[in-house]
Amino acid sequence: MSAHKTNFIRNHIDQELAEGKVQKPIITRFPPEPNGYLHIGHAKAICLNFGIAKDYGGHCHLRFDDTNPCTEDEEFMRAIQRDIQWLGFDWGEHCYSASGYFDQIFEAAVRLIKSGKAYVCSLNADQVKAYRGTLTEPGKHSPDRNRSIEENLDLFMRMKAGEFPEGAYTLRAKIDMTAGNINLRDPALYRIRYAHHHSTGDQWCIYPMYDFAHALSDAIEGITYSLCSLEFQDHRPLYNWFVEHCEMDAKPQQIEFSRLNLTKMMTSKRKLKSLVENKIVEGWNDPRMPTLSGVRRRGYTPESLHKLCDAVGVSKQDSLIDGVLLEDCLRDDLNEKAPRRMAVLRPLKIILNNYESDKTEMLSLSNHPQNESFGKREVPFSKEIYIEQDDFMENPSSDFIRLIPGGRVRLINAYVILCEKIIKKSNGEIDYLECLYLPETLHGQKPSDGQKIKGFVHWVSAKYSVQAEVRLFNDLFLSDQPGDMDNYLEVLNPKSKEIILNAQLEPGLKNAQPEESFQFNRLGYFVADQIDHRTSQPVFNRSVTLKVR
Repeated sequence: MSAHKTNFIRNHIDQELAEGKVQKPIITRFPPEPNGYLHIGHAKAICLNFGIAKDYGGHCHLRFDDTNPCTEDEEFMRAIQRDIQWLGFDWGEHCYSASGYFDQIFEAAVRLIKSGKAYVCSLNADQVKAYRGTLTEPGKHSPDRNRSIEENLDLFMRMKAGEFPEGAYTLRAKIDMTAGNINLRDPALYRIRYAHHHSTGDQWCIYPMYDFAHALSDAIEGITYSLCSLEFQDHRPLYNWFVEHCEMDAKPQQIEFSRLNLTKMMTSKRKLKSLVENKIVEGWNDPRMPTLSGVRRRGYTPESLHKLCDAVGVSKQDSLIDGVLLEDCLRDDLNEKAPRRMAVLRPLKIILNNYESDKTEMLSLSNHPQNESFGKREVPFSKEIYIEQDDFMENPSSDFIRLIPGGRVRLINAYVILCEKIIKKSNGEIDYLECLYLPETLHGQKPSDGQKIKGFVHWVSAKYSVQAEVRLFNDLFLSDQPGDMDNYLEVLNPKSKEIILNAQLEPGLKNAQPEESFQFNRLGYFVADQIDHRTSQPVFNRSVTLKVR
């Protein structure tokens, strides 16, 4: 996010620094759970945490809150690191894991037991829920709440030793079962789980709950500000209780900000995982997914996401942002940096009857019409060319200004052509068009009869074009808020992906590198696929269309 764009968090930090309530360096953290890929909503938290740390001369930790071995995987850890680095941030030597603090967290739990602030509970999950109460009714004490400190210590040590099956006991904090904030109604601190942990192996069979480990990990690392989304606002009293009653030296401040919510996107990792597992998409990095890996493969740039985060800003009010804003940020970025090229997605062949059969002209075309520093390229022109099928209409409407029978159109950066004849197949479909080219019209010159040409179409030489696979992506969901629906699968867009196998590209695109972006004239912005693109078999993804004004 912009180093100079103020918000309520920066104002708060400035005030506390001025009053001497905090000291530099300011230390923040980005603490993902490695149970899935990062999604676009995480981009805001990443930019905010790393940006604030940098601007105040501090550092931001990357910490994996890996407290649930049943859902976590090293693949997710590697993907998270790639995505953060792709966004342009570096944690340096400050990469940590909650699992690295398991001994200290366990010792903190023992301190709570010894001080009478935690107890071992034998209620099962359904019973705990029934005892918890509701928003309007207080909870009830567990029958085990008044166990002696000695008995609690003994049971907890035996839990750690693996003497009990999963679900037999949990360790709970003894706070207040009548609290208006349900999070304070004796929350669980530890549960029994016989699962292999990717980092600690089989060393532990009890694992700390997320809220407990998260707060203590922040304190252990000396985090100054724990910046998190508004969904954790009701957890803040519990966060502070853990830090205070576990007698931690550091006292991090939790400050909440609004999430980045975009229309047509779903950012629940659980639901995104179901899309992957049910093969509705082709993986976490499917270009239709709202994951950072997915939008990267689709051709979104780190700069476009930074632009989005700056445009949205930081506030305390959740809102739903039109996904068009993200598309606009990408267009603004690629408009400046993407070279222009020509590609025909659905080719219609044209034979220029009056053009010499063995002749090839090399036309010098600008790589970027607004930026001369991009230079020029040579593009071949020959007797047979391709234009888009949609750029010809046999029975045109009155407002159609492209090629029609007997009509003229200008080929972009080339000649004006005149359609003389339609050649059809035996089934009545158009096979190709026979046209004339007007040799005096190169480089924008008017026809000799002075007729004004209104229509412009793009083209490629049929003799020299490169065949490619082009993938057109649209929104994965038809609903603005699919994540709020009970059955989000009902609003899947059946036209979220279209594959074109016979697209024809100007020959220079054969040398495009994976993740290299271009503007295809009149069609939009496209990127060479990160995974499937080959020089021998080009594959391009449409990132975003050109904006219709």
